[in-house]
Amino acid sequence: MAFKRISDLGDLTGKTAVVRVDLNVPMAEGKVTDGTRLKAVMPTVDAIAKAGGRSVLLAHFGRPKGQVVPEMSLRPVIPALGQALGCDVGFAVLGDELPANDVIVMENTRFYPGEEKNDPELAARFAALGDLYINDAFSAAHRAHASTEAIAKLLPCAAGETMGAELEALEKALGAPKRPVAAVVGGAKVSSKLAVLEHLVEKVDNLIIGGGMANTFLYAQGHDVGASLCEKDLHDTALSILANAEKSACAVHLPTDVVVARDFKAHADNQIKAAGDVSDGEMILDAGPETVAALKAVLSEARTLVWNGPMGAFELEPFDAATVALAREAARLTVSGDLLSVAGGGDTVAALAHAGVKDDFTHISTAGGAFLEWMEGRELPGVAALG
Repeated sequence: MAFKRISDLGDLTGKTAVVRVDLNVPMAEGKVTDGTRLKAVMPTVDAIAKAGGRSVLLAHFGRPKGQVVPEMSLRPVIPALGQALGCDVGFAVLGDELPANDVIVMENTRFYPGEEKNDPELAARFAALGDLYINDAFSAAHRAHASTEAIAKLLPCAAGETMGAELEALEKALGAPKRPVAAVVGGAKVSSKLAVLEHLVEKVDNLIIGGGMANTFLYAQGHDVGASLCEKDLHDTALSILANAEKSACAVHLPTDVVVARDFKAHADNQIKAAGDVSDGEMILDAGPETVAALKAVLSEARTLVWNGPMGAFELEPFDAATVALAREAARLTVSGDLLSVAGGGDTVAALAHAGVKDDFTHISTAGGAFLEWMEGRELPGVAALG
């Protein structure tokens, strides 16, 4: 889709930008434990400052459900944000006079019941804080809230630097990709990613299914999966997805060999078996080396890769082997310039970090729900409002 960037808004001297950002960071004992999302705010704040403007930041924290919950105030985030941005950051509650700082954080948008209702009156109060609106929170773009959708109708608007980079990367991944396109979809349950799988079989050339959800497909094909995680009630759904993939000329890749164990714990006694030879009481916890070799060959032919979800129980060694091997191969191909790779989702980011390749993919999305809904092919309200 076409959308404006901050540079398209011209000279911002004397103007205030109302900027929707993601400050929903992990906290412990009143301090931020991971400042990744805080650092992501910097490019947009810098761009606004260089154009002569100042920034008033809107963000949510937790799920207060329209009530003022002191434990969910954004005030404790201010010191860490100031450190990340290298400046003094002000703080204000809606209705207060704004401090003179060049960067100001407003109190949790979800303290107001109108936020999640996309209330136009609350949006108007947010809009009154500035002269233009910038959305830099892709992670909240799948929600039609007052601070993500209704406000965009009231002010000149644009995508922030981080949001713009994300949208461009996603467009290159599935909108107008270089082919062949491969997708890795892993994780525990097919039910949580049904719409993703149904959409991808019509979009990609190769669909790699891993993790617990692969067991459901193996079971649907008539394989015994022992005590493995498996949604047996989705037997017909799995077969339908495979049939639709065949109609769309999408090759679906399932494990041909698997790593099994009787205990779900790190370093449990394990063995490699053919996918059809799993015994009662055995759990499939990873894809085997034969499968990994075949999937590396698929990646070597691909020019675009979309990844969401691990190939196995990556948090338990040695059942991280398939995830690590494929992640490192994708990273190698990306670094060499042969592959455009886009990955997203909490478990995915953790898995890539575990493999030591988080910084080697073309683009890593920290968005959870928004990334999944994009993979489902759904319109994201916060993005559509910028068009």
